[in-house]
Amino acid sequence: MKLFILIGAIVAVLGFVALLVPSITFFTSERVGDVGFFTIDVSRPHTMVLNPIVGGIALVAGIVLLVLGFTSS
Repeated sequence: MKLFILIGAIVAVLGFVALLVPSITFFTSERVGDVGFFTIDVSRPHTMVLNPIVGGIALVAGIVLLVLGFTSS
């Protein structure tokens, strides 16, 4: 079952990354004003918080899928 191995590896890596990186911040640029040749842009931060419990569950689920994939093939 190569599909279990592939999905398990992806889920395990994403779970491990979620445990290592507790939050991700990215910026968007919004145009606030536009007067003739002048434009005013503002960069606004957005933060996504990753719950460590969800990361741990994803890591365990990925390992279980990996084990199932290796034992069934």
